Amino acid sequence: MKLVITIDTEEDNWGSYDSQEYTLENIKNIPVLQELFDRFGVKPTYLITYPVAMHGGSLAILKEIKDSNRCEIGTHCHPWNTPPLEEEKTARNSMLCNLPPDLQYRKLNTLHEAIQKNFGTAPVSFRAGRWGYSKDVAKNISQLGYAVDTSVTPYTDWSSYHGPDFTGAAPAPYRFIPEDIFRASAAGRMIEIPATVGFLQSNFALSNTLLQRVSRSPFNKLHLVGILSRLYLLNKVWLSPEMSDAKSMIRVTRMMRKNRYPIVNMSFHSTSLKAGLSPFVKTDREERAFLERIRVYLEYAKNEGFEFSLLRDGLEPAHSHERDGMLTR
Repeated sequence: MKLVITIDTEEDNWGSYDSQEYTLENIKNIPVLQELFDRFGVKPTYLITYPVAMHGGSLAILKEIKDSNRCEIGTHCHPWNTPPLEEEKTARNSMLCNLPPDLQYRKLNTLHEAIQKNFGTAPVSFRAGRWGYSKDVAKNISQLGYAVDTSVTPYTDWSSYHGPDFTGAAPAPYRFIPEDIFRASAAGRMIEIPATVGFLQSNFALSNTLLQRVSRSPFNKLHLVGILSRLYLLNKVWLSPEMSDAKSMIRVTRMMRKNRYPIVNMSFHSTSLKAGLSPFVKTDREERAFLERIRVYLEYAKNEGFEFSLLRDGLEPAHSHERDGMLTR
């Protein structure tokens, strides 16, 4: 099994869609994180926003890691701070997928060219900010030469945040064509490597169906999802130290391996490296615990003999997961 680690590497200002200035204090903590990765032989993929790509201090930190062949630099587009800034600053427009395709392209091209100029190589890996992904976004990044996307969060619906609905997507990687982003295609020129979201129950498709039915049921006012989770009957788990403890991340990875998924993708935000900048890490104690969860998981992955991989390396999807239509399990 392969492990990739994808980090949304961004400005400090969480949720500030109408700010004119941005700070980047969290980037100063990346060397500590990278030291942890180096200890285990991990090469992460830092997916960077426009403020990061244009900030001298952030560039110095990331370029040193990249130039020493210890990471990959990819793209993470926050439309609200990526020129051209033509759209109205609203929560809906913070989702790249909701902007006109031409404006999407011009923003993506601005960020793409900034990364290429300042790092010396063109990025080929992409994640939409706030998971705001669509076929128009896929078409645009394909035009810019991207090979890998990691914007899909399986079994998750962002509709209440004006975003896409991924409840029908599974955590299997697959080739696809930009015109049909959820359908596996052997002839696809791009690869989707979703963020790993799974269940502690072995039948992911059945667990997802049950979760959607219970979540939408009027009886969910009785907190049935929470009750089922505490009874270990229905447990959705993100492979993310922001959302899960080390034990749960290891357990969902074991279930992914049992189900013969070829790759797992740990994801988190760089803002969680510094207390008080993300909703997931609020105190210094939580900051230390966050890094410890990563360390424990990496120790498990190393002991299990996982192959640590850059996102751009991608992989062919396991044929056992491909069907005509939506990828499911």
